[in-house]
Amino acid sequence: MAEALTGEAILAATEEVLRRYGPAKATVVDVAKALGVSHGSVYRHFPTKAALREAVTRRWLDAIHLEMESVLDAGASAADNLRAWLQHLFDRKRLSHVDEPELFATFKVLVSESRIIPEYHLGHLVGQIARIISAGVETREFVTDDVQRTAQAVWDATQMFHHPAHAQEWGNPHIQEEFDAVVSLVVAGLRYNRTPSATGDA
Repeated sequence: MAEALTGEAILAATEEVLRRYGPAKATVVDVAKALGVSHGSVYRHFPTKAALREAVTRRWLDAIHLEMESVLDAGASAADNLRAWLQHLFDRKRLSHVDEPELFATFKVLVSESRIIPEYHLGHLVGQIARIISAGVETREFVTDDVQRTAQAVWDATQMFHHPAHAQEWGNPHIQEEFDAVVSLVVAGLRYNRTPSATGDA
């Protein structure tokens, strides 16, 4: 008796089809063929092509979120955790761009197709930065009046090292030195500066 078709099996097959054909050519029919089922069977789980593409993108991003979560060390200082987290994100993006350029380009397209997915991804990653900063505030290693706003500022300040728009710059032989300089500046700011209050007071 054939195993029942599951959403997870469809998503795994969709990722492989996207790897093989790219986002412009990959179709639901291709996914169905890879699974040995009718395309109607796929549509019973995902009613539209857009829904399927959004689901596989979310699945891919969730794997990144879990991976980034595993970088954090409960016994490390907030500064060390922040450095390690930002370094891992940079290394992951850089290696993906170099080792799997087709897949990197594919998911860049898929993320850009949705209005929900970028916000979902950003919320997870900035949320992890916020947790690191919050832990630093609790131990008085960091100082800020607004953890979430500061976390967003850290994300924005380091965009050169994780935003796909800067991928061509990651091959610069001095890029690691530039990363270290920016992160050192960010950590110094977290230790000594205060975020202006909502009323604009210093």
